[in-house]
Amino acid sequence: MSAPLPWLEAPLQQALRQRAHALLFHGPAGVGQYEFGFELAKALLCEAGGEGAHRPCGRCPSCHLMDTHGHPDFKLLLPEALREPLGWPEEESRKKDAKPSKWIRIEEVRQAIDWSHQSVSRGVAKVLLIHPATAMQEASANALLKTLEEPAPQVRLLLTATDPELLLPTIRSRCQRLALPMPPREAALAWLQERGVAQPAVLLDAAGGRPLEAQALAGEGVDAAAWAALPQRLRLGDVTAVAQWPLPRLLETLLKLCHDLMAVAAGGAPRYFPADALPSGAALPALAQWSRELTQLSRHDEHPWNASLLAESLVAQAAALWPAARPAAGARPRVTTLGR
Repeated sequence: MSAPLPWLEAPLQQALRQRAHALLFHGPAGVGQYEFGFELAKALLCEAGGEGAHRPCGRCPSCHLMDTHGHPDFKLLLPEALREPLGWPEEESRKKDAKPSKWIRIEEVRQAIDWSHQSVSRGVAKVLLIHPATAMQEASANALLKTLEEPAPQVRLLLTATDPELLLPTIRSRCQRLALPMPPREAALAWLQERGVAQPAVLLDAAGGRPLEAQALAGEGVDAAAWAALPQRLRLGDVTAVAQWPLPRLLETLLKLCHDLMAVAAGGAPRYFPADALPSGAALPALAQWSRELTQLSRHDEHPWNASLLAESLVAQAAALWPAARPAAGARPRVTTLGR
């Protein structure tokens, strides 16, 4: 059985040949860090017999337990905010009216450490997957250090990260690293096509070449036609184009649009939008200022903004980049940012 994401098959076999007790694998968001970590854990726990058996086999009792999220020798640490998107039930201890946390709590790390010192249930190994490891704040990360230094026998620790430099140096130094590659374009397009994504090339570009991100866009109802039409709709100040978008998605999209407009204004090629979808006439200094304001605002996307008012302000600022779209008074609307 091959890896669930075909471009991860070679790194998976490479990881299985490594004997490190702690492995940190990293790569761009949207290429499958979680999927890779889960498949590697499944392979490490696989009970397929024979020296040359392909792991994970997908047929043994251990593989079945992994598929049903019931393996006693596998533990996953991830923020509450990622549990539902990744198909894991909510923790019973979480209050129903509480906002899901984006952090891995120190209590969860300590419980995982205690679990790692318990006996192996099925006689193969114990695997702890932490996704993403950057969701551990300093106290949580420090609690893990001794386990990374001296793990219990038969325990393997798997950590994911988009940027390893965001981890504590003491965490990085205790792990072997494995870089996950961006998938070849043809492989990514074929994978998206198999999953029913229409005109996958447009959405793959929209996602910066990351196929899982392209699939997420399609799942949110953004098709190729809507993506290509977005720059012109924003130029005209049409807030309905993005009115229902979550703020992080809106800010990310506007930063992509700003990048492409700046690239074209400087004589380059766009990366995220089709070239013929980009309106001309936006001045480079105005785009540079817009980029700075969007970047500042994106650092605070967890702030309790009034989402609809902020979306209107952002769209108004986008429309004002083109002279024909400027308000009669000539004042360029500004994004409401912290401290202003």
